[in-house]
Amino acid sequence: MDKLRTLEIFLATCDGGSFSAAARLCGSDPSTVSKAVSRLEVELGLTLFQRSTRQLRITTAGERYARTVRKAMQDLSSCENELKQLNDSPSGILRISSAVCYAHLYLQPLLNEFCQCYPDIKLELEVNDLHVDIVENNVDIALRTGFIKDSRLVARRLSPMDFLTCVSPIYLSAYGMPSCSEDFKTHSWIGFRIKQSQQLQPIFLPDKKGEYQFVDLERRYITDDGETMAYMCTDGLGFAQLPHFLAKKGLDCGELVSLYPYYRPPQPDNGVFAIYPKREYLPKKVRVFIDFLTEKLAERGESSHCTWAEEWPALVG
Repeated sequence: MDKLRTLEIFLATCDGGSFSAAARLCGSDPSTVSKAVSRLEVELGLTLFQRSTRQLRITTAGERYARTVRKAMQDLSSCENELKQLNDSPSGILRISSAVCYAHLYLQPLLNEFCQCYPDIKLELEVNDLHVDIVENNVDIALRTGFIKDSRLVARRLSPMDFLTCVSPIYLSAYGMPSCSEDFKTHSWIGFRIKQSQQLQPIFLPDKKGEYQFVDLERRYITDDGETMAYMCTDGLGFAQLPHFLAKKGLDCGELVSLYPYYRPPQPDNGVFAIYPKREYLPKKVRVFIDFLTEKLAERGESSHCTWAEEWPALVG
């Protein structure tokens, strides 16, 4: 029998004045209660109750021990209730770690509204492209493109990551429209270097059947910052294959056009994910943040299985 249960039986015996009364209070039987109290006395090396055939009387040591146990049980109950209340109400510090581009382009414009909706939540926002150990670093939720498989974590996909082959009208007016993938070899490309692996993001272009294939193209310009890549493309330095969240601003204002329909990598870790520690009871502050972000993404035409890029018109169908 565990110690906490034994202490509950001990206090019930104090309150009931007999093993039979304690048994009724604890939903047990007198024999089990008597044995539990006897084991506790052996463990402590103390006599907690004086027994006779007619009555059970608590000793001085028993009274002192009962006061301490009762206070400890009350403190434990108070702590549990407080923690439950914190878990069930959207309050406290919410620590978010987000990929840089996603934070700047998608998350930052939503922060004021979220804080207005949940004034009892205090945000701590860390913006970087490193896959930090969110358990070790006490992060409540991380927003990442892709995820690292970890049994301690839950990875919930917010949206796929769709790529659009973008170019500025400025560039097209100066250098013309390529007619096939071979033509791209004579055009300027902007490449993205992945920080973690130092590899260049591969480029996929549609073949004559419209099926995307890997194409080995020379990059005239290379950067490891997504927003810089998008700005370079907008400024007319060349073509770039941009994730949908990087392409959206330029496409919406007409500074960029999409040459082909979207491309979605088939890998299971493709997408934008909300990653958080696995736990039985997810704190309310985390739940409301995920729900809020999911709702705002839906207003943009994004969900776990689609993005607005599916409907975006391409210059070449």
